[in-house]
Amino acid sequence: MEPCSPYDSDSSGNGRRRSTSDICYSSDGREKSNDRPSGSSSRTFTFLELVMATNNFRESNLIGEGGFGKVYKGHIDKNQVIAVKRLNLDSLQGNQEFIVEVSMLSILHHPNLVNLIGFCAEGDQRLLVYEYMPMGSLADHLFDRENVRGTLEWNTRMKIAVGAARGLEYLHCIAKPPVIYRDLKSANILLDNFFNPKLSDFGLAKLGPDGDKSHVSTRVMGTYGYCAPDYALSGKLNIKSDIFSFGVVLLELITGRMAFDITRKPGEQSLVTWSRPFLRDRKRCIEMVDPRLQERFPARTARHMIFLTAMCVKDEPSLRPPISEVVAALEYLGTECRDLPSPQNP
Repeated sequence: MEPCSPYDSDSSGNGRRRSTSDICYSSDGREKSNDRPSGSSSRTFTFLELVMATNNFRESNLIGEGGFGKVYKGHIDKNQVIAVKRLNLDSLQGNQEFIVEVSMLSILHHPNLVNLIGFCAEGDQRLLVYEYMPMGSLADHLFDRENVRGTLEWNTRMKIAVGAARGLEYLHCIAKPPVIYRDLKSANILLDNFFNPKLSDFGLAKLGPDGDKSHVSTRVMGTYGYCAPDYALSGKLNIKSDIFSFGVVLLELITGRMAFDITRKPGEQSLVTWSRPFLRDRKRCIEMVDPRLQERFPARTARHMIFLTAMCVKDEPSLRPPISEVVAALEYLGTECRDLPSPQNP
């Protein structure tokens, strides 16, 4: 997880990620000040158990790496496959993110949220144990430069968009109080064998504003390219911040481009900036669809999805649709795709 600006640094100016003011939540959703997970229904593992599960964190079992640390494939209870995320001991904020993630995923349960099996907090070791998602992340498939995994078909992209939106709808509309994800990106959308998506990595999540409050004031955290501009500038976080990030993910699904790609020429590095002219032009908008699809997609559905995406990435938060409307629109478009006898060229 990176700051919303590539130039952000902490107070020492050393370029590390800034710390968050995230809190720990008990099983009833109230704030707590403990420095260890509390009220957790997850299984507690010993460090030795996870050493054995991952063959001493063997390099061949490494399946991912991020700001928190490394992720290893492992086995427990003879045949259950797991993913073990091990905290980087040099991380300045990893322990706080660990506490928030365990606390959040112990009380939040939905088919489109990753399942936390348990954790280890032994000595200075901090590890999270998840269900194993065999198809990796959405980012792995969209940005596979060597095309080892093949191109995601349009209908599969729609399926992923619908599932991810349902997960976000649960956080915004069903969880009480609502939860602001704050780190929605393609790398955090994991896929099972059937490309059912699950949101993962809740270390930056925040409880939504109480009562009549419109936002939560917090330090700006997230990943550059996905952060809503209003949040990045003001530090005022609300559920519409997640809608912007989801719109960026939709752009990635539509175009096959990364949210921010330093290898592209100036003016094309930011996906949102590059896409603006297409989003405003109903005639040209279809040109932004991933060329790897080779026009194997329904043009009418693609145009409607592009229009929905344009609403999600509006600069003004009040103009972005609520996630319930996004889900309804995507479900309709997904049904429209399934009803087509065959892909239609634009």
